[in-house]
Amino acid sequence: MNNIETLTLGMGCFWSPDALFGQWPGVIRTRVGYAGGTHAQPTYRTMGDHSETIEIDYNPQMMTIEQLLDIFWSHHQPDNINDYKGRQYQSLVLYRDERQHGLIREVMKTKEADGKKKLNTEIAPLAGFYLAEERHQKYYLKRYPDAISKLSTLYPTQDELVDSTLAARLNGLAKGYTNLERIISEIQTWPLPISERESQIALVKRIKW
Repeated sequence: MNNIETLTLGMGCFWSPDALFGQWPGVIRTRVGYAGGTHAQPTYRTMGDHSETIEIDYNPQMMTIEQLLDIFWSHHQPDNINDYKGRQYQSLVLYRDERQHGLIREVMKTKEADGKKKLNTEIAPLAGFYLAEERHQKYYLKRYPDAISKLSTLYPTQDELVDSTLAARLNGLAKGYTNLERIISEIQTWPLPISERESQIALVKRIKW
């Protein structure tokens, strides 16, 4: 886990980005929450000046920040969401250090040159990330009670489920971003004992979608 890096993004309603990024090999964990503002202890009903965001933990040896940002800007139009619901839906990239800041600026500059258009995305330092309520985490996966029931045998608590790589992949599947064959193929490469990989694959195959 020493190699894991984190990026926080806002691109409108956070349900779909959670599934979009959760499908990708190299992404270890996704969580949705509120960030980018100053309001103390935001919630969905009292968000203040925060935005809906997704926090992505990833292995930079498998998925680079440049690739994540390419996915980010390829899947939303900043001008279409900014000010739609105040700051709730805001095109937003929050950096954790100056290295991230520089890389974000480089990718943004390249994207603007390619598209011949300035990207109306706010770039700012991360001041804090507030985890969203349970009902918002892995939203699409939770539409399938059988999937949640079976996954509870591996992840008995909500936090364990939300933090799991498998739930991130299956949330992407539930939204239609990936397929079962791709997930099973990836599980076979995970650095787990063979028995654990086989157990996860068997469980996934038994889920009723």
